[in-house]
Amino acid sequence: MNEQYVRNLQEVDETQVAVVGGKGAHLGDLSRIEGIRVPVGFCVTTDAFRRVMEQAPSVGDRIDQLSGLHPDDRQTIRTLSAQIRRIIEEVTIPGDLATEITHALTTLGEHAAYAVRSSATAEDLPTASFAGQQDTYLNVVGPAAILRHVSRCWASLFTERAVTYRQRNGIDHRTVQMAVVVQQMVFPHAAGILFTADPVTGNRKVATVDAGFGLGEALVSGLVNPDVFKVRDGVVVARTIAAKQLAVHALPGGGTQEVAIDAQRQDQPALTDAQVVRLVRLGRRIEAHFGRPQDIEWCLVDDGFQIVQSRPITTLFPIPVPETDDLQNRIYVSVGHQQMMTDPMKPLGFSMWQLTAMVAMHEAGGRLFVDVTQRLASPASRAGLLDLMGKGDPLVRDALETVLDRDDFVASLPDTDTGPGKPPAGGASAPIRTDPAVVTELIERSQASVAALERDIRTKTGPELFDFLLDAFEEHRRALGDPASMQAIMAGMEATWWLNDKLLEWLGEKNAADTLTLSAPDNVTSEMGLDLLAVADTIRPYPELIAFLQGVEYARDEAFLDELSKLTGGTEARRAIETYLHRYGMRCVGEIDITRPRWGERPSTLVPAILDNIRNFEPGAAERRFEQGRQKARKKEQEVLSRLRALPDGERKADETKRMIDRVRTFIGYREYPKYAIVSRYFVYKRALMGEAERLVRAGVLPEKEDVFYLTFQEFHDATRSHQVDDRLIQERKDAFRSYQALTPPRVLTSDGEAVTGAYRRDDVPAGALTGLPVSTGTVEGRARVILDMAEADLEAGDILVTSFTDPSWSPLFVGIAGLVTEVGGMMTHGAVIAREYGLPTVVGVERATRLIRDGQRIRVHGTDGYVELLS
Repeated sequence: MNEQYVRNLQEVDETQVAVVGGKGAHLGDLSRIEGIRVPVGFCVTTDAFRRVMEQAPSVGDRIDQLSGLHPDDRQTIRTLSAQIRRIIEEVTIPGDLATEITHALTTLGEHAAYAVRSSATAEDLPTASFAGQQDTYLNVVGPAAILRHVSRCWASLFTERAVTYRQRNGIDHRTVQMAVVVQQMVFPHAAGILFTADPVTGNRKVATVDAGFGLGEALVSGLVNPDVFKVRDGVVVARTIAAKQLAVHALPGGGTQEVAIDAQRQDQPALTDAQVVRLVRLGRRIEAHFGRPQDIEWCLVDDGFQIVQSRPITTLFPIPVPETDDLQNRIYVSVGHQQMMTDPMKPLGFSMWQLTAMVAMHEAGGRLFVDVTQRLASPASRAGLLDLMGKGDPLVRDALETVLDRDDFVASLPDTDTGPGKPPAGGASAPIRTDPAVVTELIERSQASVAALERDIRTKTGPELFDFLLDAFEEHRRALGDPASMQAIMAGMEATWWLNDKLLEWLGEKNAADTLTLSAPDNVTSEMGLDLLAVADTIRPYPELIAFLQGVEYARDEAFLDELSKLTGGTEARRAIETYLHRYGMRCVGEIDITRPRWGERPSTLVPAILDNIRNFEPGAAERRFEQGRQKARKKEQEVLSRLRALPDGERKADETKRMIDRVRTFIGYREYPKYAIVSRYFVYKRALMGEAERLVRAGVLPEKEDVFYLTFQEFHDATRSHQVDDRLIQERKDAFRSYQALTPPRVLTSDGEAVTGAYRRDDVPAGALTGLPVSTGTVEGRARVILDMAEADLEAGDILVTSFTDPSWSPLFVGIAGLVTEVGGMMTHGAVIAREYGLPTVVGVERATRLIRDGQRIRVHGTDGYVELLS
């Protein structure tokens, strides 16, 4: 019986999380590390918790009710969780269980003071720390009080914050059990927290120590500001000594109290520098044992440190694994910020993007990064790379320059980086004639390549399919790197930059190219938004169809097209939607991740946008909108040329400008086509791969076809040959992906783990305004709609869309809004190009915009000057 309900801390380790919970397992492991002192104690196991729960059958019904609630239904969660806690606390602990606990107390000292601490099985784990979610009780004295507080710890599995945390992280309440750790109290001179990596910047080489007098509860509860020390390479490199007016001390009879600190001690450091360095040395030993950075609670007793808790820091962004072990410092740039998709990708998604990309990419946290160290180290390529990055996203350039300013981080190389096949970044592209036929030929060539892929892949299955795909990826990369295609893209971008620079210099006009590129031809992404207006035109005359679509549930009613056909006008409406899907069904939000459901797989995604178009537009809006843009661009061209001719040397300036206007209107629309071609190929790949996934399900290798999303391409290939898949690996990947969703990827990341944040460094923005990058000219005031999921959009004319990022799939929403604000983006990213095409005042790269701007708030977007004013 003793082995079931009570375990000595010295008996447990990391393998026994299911028995003693995350905290208990960690403490048991800690006590085994040489040189690490942990207060003695024992664990009341999860068997004891289950025994008590069996005596409270009414809890089960309430857990079922909790499981069906939305995490934001706080009132109902508060009520149900309080009921569950009360029921658990009122259960009488069975006699044999109480006897085991009191016997363990007798062994350690029955009348000593103890800390009674929750230890859930989903606590202090690598992917979710649950810090502060359950309860801890300090200085508990006497067996009766300890038994009472053990019951309270069991009940704390259902605090409101713990329940909400589990629901937000997709953790089933029934799968989590509660153990309880009972440890002898220590009465420290000082206590606090040690982070073995900087919790703010993520730098793994910088440890941070928070320290205060007395028990650590004063710091954890926020009662006092701590002293903060930063340590690098065994040296204190920064310190902030706080005025510590209060401390928490233990009372002789149990419990704690706040006490005032003598005035002469308040400004004294809680630790000496030597003690801080010694503590960090212990922390590094703990970190090495667990294999990842740790959040450690410590106490200083008689000049010796005792460790009362250690858990992984789950908020750090992972570091890409370098290709070589040369220990060289490395700088990585985010791919997602360039592709306007910063969500995590599943393993099949990021591995296929790696296989089809033009440059080597490294995965970390479900995101991809490019190592730019070599190009920054060479003076010849450094300037070009910084220039290119700055034109795309000034925050990336500033972050890179911040690292380069640290002279010792990147060693300069000789100017040997620009040999054959390595042109300087941002260098001028080869000449290409300004002729619409060039774009037509490029598009036809791409369409032929996709058609050949669709034809040839039909007969391929099993391992033969994967061999075929590896060859197809070669063609994919060839098409991406087609010199003529690259020249066309660069021609449009360079003409844009030339026009903006010269017209600012000659006419004092900012971002003139924005208006000159309105309704440019051959822009497949802007056509996608206008074509959905035409779909709305087909449905608008039929109220019965509109009412039906209003009842379609996103991601559930994928057979709605069959039902649509049965209604008056339904056949025509279905044909319009299917025609749209034939051209654009390969698209979706986050489309660079092949595992994301495409519109062709989930057509209900488009229904909210169709309904918005029906409500907000009159028939024929697509044609009118395109023509209005074309006329506005033509009028702007005439105005600019007329003003230039009135200047000194005006004829020459006007002639050069006219050539560049013709060039930008010829090529800027093509900027969007290569991405369309990529996702067109991706949809072909995906349909074939899902056929293989279905075969693995039928063979009993996988329970669900979507499980292949958690395998890399190579692992999927291996599974088709061996008909074996590691179920534990799939589950580990699912857990990891869930944890990655809570992480914000940095624009720039170093091999030290530091997430480097750039700054705009501007002084021309009004106080209180949010700074960003101006990418589409104009000023607009309206209601902000903060939307994170395109399928949940409910927009009205005049609304300003505020979101994290907009890849091409968001374009159908652009036709109905008045302005755009995003957290991610650059001058030539897809959202910016389409915003200019539609004439939407737009500011991108606004840090934390979706949190700083409230849904429904009135804002003013300054698309010419690059800032957003909050008006209400």
